[in-house]
Amino acid sequence: MIILILFISLFVALGIGIPVAYSIGISGVLTLFIFGEPNTFLVLGGRLFRGLESFPLMAVPFFILSGELMGVSITRKLIDFASSLVGHIRGGLSQINTLASLFFGGLTGAGVADTAALGSVLIPAMEKKGYKTSFAAAVTGATSTLGPIVPPSIPMVVYALAVGGGVSIGPLFLSGIIPAILITIAFMILSYIIAIKDNHPIEGKFSFKKVLTTFKSAILSLLMPIIILGGIISGFVTPTEAAAIAVFYALIIGFFVYKDITIKNLPIYFLNTAIVTSVVMLLIGIGRLLSWVLTINQIPIMLENLLHSFSTSSIVFLLIIAFILFIVGLFMEGSAAIIMLAPVLAPISVTYGIDPIHFGFLMVMNLMLGMITPPVGVILFVASGIANISVEEILIEIWPYILVAYGVLLLVILFPEVTLFVPRLFGF
Repeated sequence: MIILILFISLFVALGIGIPVAYSIGISGVLTLFIFGEPNTFLVLGGRLFRGLESFPLMAVPFFILSGELMGVSITRKLIDFASSLVGHIRGGLSQINTLASLFFGGLTGAGVADTAALGSVLIPAMEKKGYKTSFAAAVTGATSTLGPIVPPSIPMVVYALAVGGGVSIGPLFLSGIIPAILITIAFMILSYIIAIKDNHPIEGKFSFKKVLTTFKSAILSLLMPIIILGGIISGFVTPTEAAAIAVFYALIIGFFVYKDITIKNLPIYFLNTAIVTSVVMLLIGIGRLLSWVLTINQIPIMLENLLHSFSTSSIVFLLIIAFILFIVGLFMEGSAAIIMLAPVLAPISVTYGIDPIHFGFLMVMNLMLGMITPPVGVILFVASGIANISVEEILIEIWPYILVAYGVLLLVILFPEVTLFVPRLFGF
């Protein structure tokens, strides 16, 4: 009954247009009002702000700001480098779109930023080469899901904070390397098949000299994720310190190397960072408040007993959770869902003997794919705005990519080593 009231109130609030963070708060407070003790309302404010008292949480605004700063300098350089590597393959621009998203995701950690930055360049370029506008937008949207999967990933930071230290950010970052590569390869194969079918052009011949030239131009940008991961994995810096270093690095590159960041434009980047950060912080605070409401009503224990009575198989459990997260991802933004569900589901996964790193990555990947599924696929709306077409037109073209992405997710569920091999290689 508690869960029923919680989710009905949540989806009713979302359905009438109330923002996600407030919808989560309303559902939690309503549940507490019906089933809680009167004196519990006295600690609501404290619980909300206590959810924000975390030093690692400072990594979020720094990662967002570094992505804002690097996005100014690197978009064209990464596209040129990707073009030199895969432009000679049939369907060259769709291949470039995919590989550039992999590179760009390693700098921003966010799918929407990937769509906005690369889409504004590649969608018009693909249109000029004879690609259907809907296909160009679909490829851009689908490949943008690599942003939150390849390290460093902002949703992975959010997950690590949501579970309260149950998993470290460093190994969670590392867990995304192989799956991101697999999705990239799978998308490129699919694009190649579609290119043969629709006779998409290639973008010139392969030139090793061009690869070297474009690599030299992009090398400083490509080094940033290596610096971040290297610092965290070595233990030399914390994730928060690594994020601050990334901002400093982005400023140095933008001011003195690429020279496309000016003092005059800095307030714009700071304002954009503040807006995104405020949304994330509000979600985290209210999400932890909701987790506390669920805990005092023993929802995690009830859900654990229910799942164990259904099956004791870890694979069955993961498939059930994957289906639940798929449904949630249709209606809720990924980070909000992570904050709300991770504190409940992560402890249950441990009782099934599932590695916390494996489960954390699966949850992040599952919910990030929700950004390209209707009706609340935020990437779809960004891509449709850039391409000036309807979301429905993009959906016709993007479904093969969605199916391929969920195929990789199924592979990750069935074979945990896909996510755990690299973290274990580094001793985690």
